[in-house]
Amino acid sequence: MSASAPLSITDAVRVLRHGGVIAYPTEAVWGLGCDPFDEAAVTRLLALKQRPVDKGLILVAGALAQLDDLLDWQALPTDRSEAVFASWPGPHTWIVPASGRVPHWITGAHDGVAVRVSAHPVVVALCTAFGGPLVSTSANPAGAVPPARLAEFDQALVAALHGFVAGDTGGLDRPTGIRDARSGAWLRA
Repeated sequence: MSASAPLSITDAVRVLRHGGVIAYPTEAVWGLGCDPFDEAAVTRLLALKQRPVDKGLILVAGALAQLDDLLDWQALPTDRSEAVFASWPGPHTWIVPASGRVPHWITGAHDGVAVRVSAHPVVVALCTAFGGPLVSTSANPAGAVPPARLAEFDQALVAALHGFVAGDTGGLDRPTGIRDARSGAWLRA
């Protein structure tokens, strides 16, 4: 990473607001994050991951209110939205119908957006200080094993990042599952 010392939460937010891409620990693996409304930052992140934009990206929040104007809760039956709410905060990612405010570089080729309200302390601190959700995707090139520890990072990816926030992953043995909020079906167990 461009700096060997970890970024404070304040410095990480400054980097994010200036279009940077950072690494941070999540529930199971290290993640890459950036400002989801900064198309250039998202494009950089996708290039680092070698991931096509049409696949879409996950947004992670520190509180449900950070997602309010991004999701179309009215498009879900009450029992489905209640199931989503009951799982948060926690390591549960849901595809929820997106509002028109979510950029196409986040939704990809989909009408929904993958979202999670995390209980991970670093994620919560970052999103709270940033004032909204962040992109959250595993810190590995597409197809490679996501790193559970900082020492496991792909060195080419490390060199291209604008920094990292120190911390431990949450101890899950694999990335969070992803479910369709409309049906409850598992898309990634």
